[in-house]
Amino acid sequence: MPLHALPKTINHLLGTAMHDYQMLADGERVLLGVSGGVDSLVLAWLLHHWRDKAPIDYELMALHLDMGFTVDQHRGVEAELAKIGLPFQTEHTGYGAIANREHPDKACYQCAKARRRHLFETARTGHYSAIALGHHKDDLIETFFLNMLYSGNLSTMMPRQDLFSGRLKIIRPLAYLTKEQVTAVAELVGVTPVKNPCPMANHSKREEVRTLLATLYQRDTNFRGNIFAALGNVRTEYLLPPRLGVSKESA
Repeated sequence: MPLHALPKTINHLLGTAMHDYQMLADGERVLLGVSGGVDSLVLAWLLHHWRDKAPIDYELMALHLDMGFTVDQHRGVEAELAKIGLPFQTEHTGYGAIANREHPDKACYQCAKARRRHLFETARTGHYSAIALGHHKDDLIETFFLNMLYSGNLSTMMPRQDLFSGRLKIIRPLAYLTKEQVTAVAELVGVTPVKNPCPMANHSKREEVRTLLATLYQRDTNFRGNIFAALGNVRTEYLLPPRLGVSKESA
């Protein structure tokens, strides 16, 4: 299916996010992190076909990190990427298994940290200027609630984040799409997600936050849009200022 055959709403949201945050420039080398989930596979399909209509050209390489949970999960991911027609490489690691064994209470955090470090190193050695990740609007909202409820800070993932004095950037072209829209694209273009073998997949704090938000959205369909809009409409003058006169011992 060509890109223009997608619903206009999807094309518009994708193009708007790319434009709003100036995600890609002509001649860039882009490393795409692909887990095998529906989000990263849909992003692989979209970025691969986006070049057919974009006024710029860029190189795109997919990287799948096998986390070491099973012996054959990577084969399903590779089959999907081959079907899309995108160049890819697979690197076998034990990050997931090690995190679950050595840090059971913080396995998700440790696993994500290891994946991120690996992506950064691959981008550095491969001279990539951008890392593309498949996080969407609901991921950004969930991260905000995770950080607020469990870490006591107001922050989330950014559609574009510049790192290392501008030598590398993380881009999230699906930032304006909901999970439902991403799933709809997958069905339209024939992308089949690969089952996540992580034993924590349905028992994480993110899953708890996702359930909480689903309850809120059932109460009012405007809540999701309003929360997302609030992430870019921060009135810092009405947040608590740094505390004065607090000693290091009591802080």
